[in-house]
Amino acid sequence: MSIDVKRILLGKRLQTKDLAHQALSKPIGLAVFASDALSSTAYATQEILIVLSAVAGLAVWSQSETIAGTTTPVGNLALPIAIAIAVLLTIVTISYRQTIFAYPNGGGAYIVARDNLGETTAQVAGAALLTDYILTVAVSISAGVAQIVSAFPALLPFRVEIALVVILFITIVNLRGVKESGILFSIPTYFFLVVMGITLIAGFVQYFSGTLPQLPGTIDVEVHHAGELQALSLFLILRAFSSGCTALTGIEAISNGITAFKDPKSRNAATTLVWMSTILITLFLGITFLSIQAQVYPVELPTVISQLALAIHGADSLLYFLVIAGTALILLMAANTAYADFPRLAALHAGDGFLPRQLTYRGGRLVFSWGITALALFAGLLIIISGASVTFLIPLYAVGVFLSFTISQAGMVVRYNKISKLKPGEVVKGLETDLHYEKNWRFHQIISGVGSALTFVVMMVFAITKFTGGAWFIVVLVPVLVFIFFRIHHHYKEVAKALSLPRTKVDTHARPVQTLILIDNVHAETARMVNFAKSLGHSWKAIHIGTNPEKAAQIEAKWNERIGEGSFEVIPSPYRLLAEPIREYVDKLLDETPDGYVHVIMGQLVMDTFWEQALHQNSAFIFNLALSGLERVVVTNVPYQIHHEVDAEGHDRLVPSEHQQATPTH
Repeated sequence: MSIDVKRILLGKRLQTKDLAHQALSKPIGLAVFASDALSSTAYATQEILIVLSAVAGLAVWSQSETIAGTTTPVGNLALPIAIAIAVLLTIVTISYRQTIFAYPNGGGAYIVARDNLGETTAQVAGAALLTDYILTVAVSISAGVAQIVSAFPALLPFRVEIALVVILFITIVNLRGVKESGILFSIPTYFFLVVMGITLIAGFVQYFSGTLPQLPGTIDVEVHHAGELQALSLFLILRAFSSGCTALTGIEAISNGITAFKDPKSRNAATTLVWMSTILITLFLGITFLSIQAQVYPVELPTVISQLALAIHGADSLLYFLVIAGTALILLMAANTAYADFPRLAALHAGDGFLPRQLTYRGGRLVFSWGITALALFAGLLIIISGASVTFLIPLYAVGVFLSFTISQAGMVVRYNKISKLKPGEVVKGLETDLHYEKNWRFHQIISGVGSALTFVVMMVFAITKFTGGAWFIVVLVPVLVFIFFRIHHHYKEVAKALSLPRTKVDTHARPVQTLILIDNVHAETARMVNFAKSLGHSWKAIHIGTNPEKAAQIEAKWNERIGEGSFEVIPSPYRLLAEPIREYVDKLLDETPDGYVHVIMGQLVMDTFWEQALHQNSAFIFNLALSGLERVVVTNVPYQIHHEVDAEGHDRLVPSEHQQATPTH
């Protein structure tokens, strides 16, 4: 009995009618779409502290350091920055909540831009989002592996291999279906929330009781060149702010995946968005505050979360390892947000004709299998190139994220401007959704406008400060992707134009057909092709490509002896070519009958196993390729299956199938 590996890995195929049963509840939706945003708390604080120390030119970190002779500790700048980021996160959340109700079919920035800002801007937003999702997988998995390596340094040389194995695992789980992956990945999400909740509570209890430990080894440093630092301070703060804004990554995911929720979809998605943002702000501010008080080191390894858990729980505590495990799991599983959204967004692009149509097809488990596979391949390539380094990938990550934020909110500003011109009760049909009069349109517009301006500033700071560090790649990549999108769109439009029929009645009169039976030898398959040709009712002839004159003479003799009807012709091929002689022969027939068709029938031997099939010449593919570019040519394959069969004595033998059918291919 053969083992169906595909069914074991991916599960049984689902019917199209089962799609409604794959919808997600709010708790599962939170795990699927919020894991990316929640996981960013594991590295957002770290990025703030790294920038503050690096730009200030400090080799070590201590709370006694001051800027420009003031009494503000360099480390304590992180908390005001984190609060400012939390305010921005709140504004963006409100703006995206408005988007969810305005565009209940999902699509996020892409759909908002297409409806309000034009096709080109929509493709820019789409390119930024697709790039963002690929980077989400690479960043989250790399950060998760970094947590593991922090606890087990011996694994450092294998961080890339570990990351690739995780990508493979997540890809397989997502190919099994959205609902199954959501249920499975909800476990690490809620586990992370529990252990981080315990850690923050324990940390604040220690802080207010005066027992919060400070990490040993910090050195008080007297900072000189105060004037120089004062000149750098604004630049330092802006750069640290933009780096910490990685906490906002993933906020847009729910607005892109509204259709994955159970009915009422928009309300459930909006509620989940509020849950996510509330939890995110709480974790982010708590981690930042306690990290400053515990005087963690601003370095990539060991991570801030690892150091904070070490200070609160101790190195030998089970809770320390649970925090590391929970953080690693949420970071690794955060990639699932991209797996949920990237295929949907790619399908929207493909449906509009800006990406290959294959991306619109749902696989056996009702997921966009091509999109999931493409995401895994691109993310894996990024991890290999970057060596699974979070610091290397972050500059690539944030520019695309905040570009899509800016476009989405700017699009909502334009939408509310249209709504402002409506009268109470008036409804105007839009490209994506209908426009209804809203009494509070001005307030909503201000929220989106402020959010768009702030995210634009963050994007520009990132693009400028991280340009040489890798952001240049995204700045170049997005326009290149947009160009490719429009080239694909142009191709589809040209093909559609070529396939279009005139509005007048189409001429479908019968045309002469010349049928050619292409044979390599005379055997049972040859007889089957002759029977098929005769059933069509057209005149026919047999042809053989004569690469070997002696063999050609033998085949002609066998034809006359065993078939004995129709005409047989050898096409000489002195250079032992197969494709060129038949193409030239068919070209000649087409020239002789400008109004007719040439029908080529060829046999194809089909074996049970791949290795058996590989033992045969498989020239049908070569002939198909040679003839596919010719107009008025039809090619039909007549497969001849040979199967394994066990006889009465228990011997395995090959026997032909009893029922063979012709399969037209052109």
